Amino acid sequence: MITIKIGGSVVDGLHPSTISDLKKVSEQEKVILVHGGGKEVTKISEALGKEQKFIVSPEGIKSRYTDKETVEIFTMVMSGRINKRIVGMLQKNGINAVGLSGIDGKIIQAERKKKLIIINEKGRKMIIDGGYTGKIRDVNASLVRSILDQGYFPVISPIAISEEFDFLNVDGDRAAAYVAGKMQSDKILFLTNVDGLLMDDKLVEKISLTEAKEILPRIGFGMEKKVLAATEALEMGVKEALIANGQRENPISSAIVHDKCTVILK
Repeated sequence: MITIKIGGSVVDGLHPSTISDLKKVSEQEKVILVHGGGKEVTKISEALGKEQKFIVSPEGIKSRYTDKETVEIFTMVMSGRINKRIVGMLQKNGINAVGLSGIDGKIIQAERKKKLIIINEKGRKMIIDGGYTGKIRDVNASLVRSILDQGYFPVISPIAISEEFDFLNVDGDRAAAYVAGKMQSDKILFLTNVDGLLMDDKLVEKISLTEAKEILPRIGFGMEKKVLAATEALEMGVKEALIANGQRENPISSAIVHDKCTVILK
């Protein structure tokens, strides 16, 4: 079983061979797709007149600050527009996809963060209200498994549900990591727009879990979340994490054979 994470905007930038590659891989093993779409959320929020705020954690992880209005736009764009566009594209290519959000059947359960520690413009630590951001606690693996067993292809958007039934924004890469971990996937693949993790402009082809955790603070914005999510997936029992370029030919089967990508191993 393989869990694949794609960005919402990467759908437009994916290599034309990706869908047929996905179909070929899904005929050989079970595939779960988790998608993001932060850029689209930002674009539509701004079109609706809702300015987006981004915050940085003490660990240097950048994320969206999610208030009540933002989480509603986030839910609408992620679970509506982006999720259905991906499902439609897969259906058109003979893949019987089912679009789900983390809210459906409590697929992604999270705890609402009450407070967030952030670094302000002056570089000082500050405590702010947590808004509608979630820390993932559990995944309804039996529901995802039953969908796979029926021969369907699950496509999951990263919106979680809290104990109080609030809708929460959770990071797409980390949502994919938790899905992969709880489903005991053999592999997790993050498809992005570069060949993998680049350090000093060189592709890191193979790295251990320990090394990945050590270099985390030195990785730039965007990639640091993928590497963090990869380490979380491995710690939950996934055997290998792959970061590969979705703009290359047959990006999924190439990554599976470790061709031009970053492989993080336990």
